[in-house]
Amino acid sequence: MAKLIYSVIASLDGFVADENGNFDWATPDEEVHAFVNDLERQVGTYLYGRRMYETMVYWETAHTLPDQPRVVLDFADIWRQTDKVVYSRTLDRTRSERTRIEREFDPESIRRMKATSERDITVGGPHLAAEALKAGLVDELQLFVAPAIVGSGNRAFADALRADLTLVDERRFGGSFIYLSYRI
Repeated sequence: MAKLIYSVIASLDGFVADENGNFDWATPDEEVHAFVNDLERQVGTYLYGRRMYETMVYWETAHTLPDQPRVVLDFADIWRQTDKVVYSRTLDRTRSERTRIEREFDPESIRRMKATSERDITVGGPHLAAEALKAGLVDELQLFVAPAIVGSGNRAFADALRADLTLVDERRFGGSFIYLSYRI
């Protein structure tokens, strides 16, 4: 049975983007990026909301841009080889291979996906993750804490969300990022 993992890069004060929608402060260095790549190799399906998908679809063509570092090319390859499900009522078509659109978030379909998948599943984006967390579907949190305080913006975790966590892994990186993995 696959795990559903919410993997997120957030500021120290818990935001995935600042009040202007910027997340340039969250750009991982090569060491962090390589670590993320190793985690992502275990994933068979990405679940995205529309906004997160529109951010991540960059990786469909990132390998075609000149002078990309090896770690970026590696992630682009991983992303293109992974199945993607986009939850959106407004998206007409996808801009990437191995991608399908679902109009409604259905917890029961996620439970079936977890039961039948051989590889783990990640949920990307705080709004979709909030739905999955509230439905009791998320098994693990992978939190990358960026060395920044942004003050306000898009929160990594929804208000009024409560979960008891057990720390299962941690790692400090030279560039001041911290990785924390929790089982719910």
